[in-house]
Amino acid sequence: MIEYLIGVDGGGTGTRALVARRGGPVLGQGEAGPSALGQGIESAWQQIELAIARAFDAASVARPPFAQCALGAGLSGISNAPWRDAFLAQNPGYPKLLAETDGFTMLVGAHEGRPGALLAAGTGSIGEVWRADGTRASVGGWGFPVGDEGSGAWLGLHAMRIAQCAMDGRLPAGTLARRVWAQCGEDAETLQAWCGRAGQFAYAQLAPAVFDTEDSDPASAHLLARAVAELEAIAHALDPAGTLPLAVLGSVGQRLSPRLSPALLARCVAVADGPAAGALTLIRREVETDR
Repeated sequence: MIEYLIGVDGGGTGTRALVARRGGPVLGQGEAGPSALGQGIESAWQQIELAIARAFDAASVARPPFAQCALGAGLSGISNAPWRDAFLAQNPGYPKLLAETDGFTMLVGAHEGRPGALLAAGTGSIGEVWRADGTRASVGGWGFPVGDEGSGAWLGLHAMRIAQCAMDGRLPAGTLARRVWAQCGEDAETLQAWCGRAGQFAYAQLAPAVFDTEDSDPASAHLLARAVAELEAIAHALDPAGTLPLAVLGSVGQRLSPRLSPALLARCVAVADGPAAGALTLIRREVETDR
């Protein structure tokens, strides 16, 4: 008999778990380290279990047997079929285990389980939609460096290209290029070495320089305008008819959202809750409607 419901949000920077009694409110929450599947399936399960244990501790409830719990998890990397299969195969004993993308659980949480669209832009970017007829779709999210348009990493990558061009004379050295040099290297050898070891997260750390130099460097202003256009393209592809409410999340998304077109701004709604709550909503629906 399932007595407890668990919702988990697992990504590349951390894991958050919510626990609730079946038919009842949230009792407690817990956090642990990263559980993105690309960082290892065994490690992901370890961090998920740690976050769950801490959530039960916060609720002052002794950790119940797996057989009494149902788990809904929104995880980075779950769309990769081999990773998903390996994750499910290592289920430690949950009689019901629902594994979704973190983007979808983010969407469900943002709209409190109702149909809607989601545009998320932080380090990366992705769009998700859940339509009234129950169909779903994702737009973007192809990953860095090919995709993630309009994200922090995308902005940083383009800022680095500008800095490189300025260093060898293909562009004038504006304030953006000089900020990148100061942060990553003021000579060609140092700059190239930085690029050789940098990944998505490191490039995303250059995004604030683009915002900070917008008023003093036309290159920054142009780059931010391009980012807005990329995010708008994702939003339009999600809902061409423009009928669904749109939630905009992520550090870059929230900073750029006031610049969206009037039509998109008119559809924007406040984010109701987070992805862990979305995962809890999904597993609650599956368990509490089970016959």
